[in-house]
Amino acid sequence: MRVARQARAEATRDAVLTGAAEVFLRLGYANASLAEIMAQAKVTKGALYFHFGSKEELARVVIDIGIERLAGARDRLADNNAPALEVCVAYSYLVADMALRDRMVAAMLALNHQVGDYRGTSNENMLALFVEEHVQLAKRAVQEGDLRPDIEPESVALLLQEVTAGVHVIALGMGDVEQMPARMERAWYHLLPSLVPDAKLGYFREYAARRARRY
Repeated sequence: MRVARQARAEATRDAVLTGAAEVFLRLGYANASLAEIMAQAKVTKGALYFHFGSKEELARVVIDIGIERLAGARDRLADNNAPALEVCVAYSYLVADMALRDRMVAAMLALNHQVGDYRGTSNENMLALFVEEHVQLAKRAVQEGDLRPDIEPESVALLLQEVTAGVHVIALGMGDVEQMPARMERAWYHLLPSLVPDAKLGYFREYAARRARRY
């Protein structure tokens, strides 16, 4: 009986989170109500409050789950021993792809902008963590000869994060998130000449275009 109750409780919690992600995506954080979330999740008020004390708490758990899913997918990209700059390019498209096909990640990306402090339930700022990962990739890309030797890894890391986040914000605001891969490809086309040695420009432009065609 205890195992069955625990399973029902976990199923209810998952239903609330899934419903919340849908409502946050449809209405935005400010306009979403707990009543709307309960209706979407098909749960009672008591069931919702058993697991979550407020809309903000619920949003931050959605952010946690979205970050965990995105980070897991990114770790799998980095595990294939690909050149660091290729990982950076692939990651930008991964964000675009998951914003389209994973509703929890899509909600996390939107909520980060709407809630405003880029944190889930912890005090860790997800943007700061992702920027630091890009710093390490940029340093390796310089060593591998894929970034210009006078490049400052910290500046490149911030730039890549700004471009990826900016493409998402504009696509979200324009209501055409499905255009994110194409917008990322255009961004890389114009960005790469300032980052890579001339001899490698053609290769990385083609690599960015190939990644875009996957989506």
